[in-house]
Amino acid sequence: MTPTTDASSDAATASEELSGTPARRRFGYTAVALLLLGLLLGVGGGLVIPHFRTPGENSVEAGFLRDMSTHHAQAVEMSMLAHSGSDTPGIVTLANDIALTQQAQIGYMQAWLRDWNLDPTGSQEPMAWMPGSDGSVVDGLMPGMATADQMASLRKATGKELDVQFLTLMRQHHLGGIHMAQEAEKLSTNKNVDWIADSMVTAQQGEIQLIDTLLKQAQSS
Repeated sequence: MTPTTDASSDAATASEELSGTPARRRFGYTAVALLLLGLLLGVGGGLVIPHFRTPGENSVEAGFLRDMSTHHAQAVEMSMLAHSGSDTPGIVTLANDIALTQQAQIGYMQAWLRDWNLDPTGSQEPMAWMPGSDGSVVDGLMPGMATADQMASLRKATGKELDVQFLTLMRQHHLGGIHMAQEAEKLSTNKNVDWIADSMVTAQQGEIQLIDTLLKQAQSS
């Protein structure tokens, strides 16, 4: 059977296609371009976008993580001294919680620095990441940190003296750490850093309330 051809129909179709082609093609090209762009962003975003957003050597995020790792390390040492030397159950429990929490946070912070291809220690001075921090570092110690003499005294202390020294030093240590974490959360644009800084503030504010209670008990005993 020979197919028939409707010349008028073909002509009408051709005319319709010619008259509508520019608009449809423009629309089609735009849609395809947007689709390709979306695919590129969706597929490549995990590689390209985070790379551009990775904190750099002298960033707020890197400076905070490095400084807070050092800050935390002293808190862990103080807590281990109290945990092994105190006879007060509440202080032993508090010291254990602080040591475990802050050591875990050190792990997070050091892992992120490695992921960013940054060294755990940088060339900047402590607190250089925080604007207006001039004078906040005394003898190389960041806000709230115990001096070498205070740490030496804590290592030798026993009984009530150990309890009072530990709680007093840790309270001051937490206040300094909270200040640093709050500033980091304000300045940082990295979600992980914001999250851990907020976690530090929440945990340490709660622990200060417990420290105040335990310190009153220790001083009155």
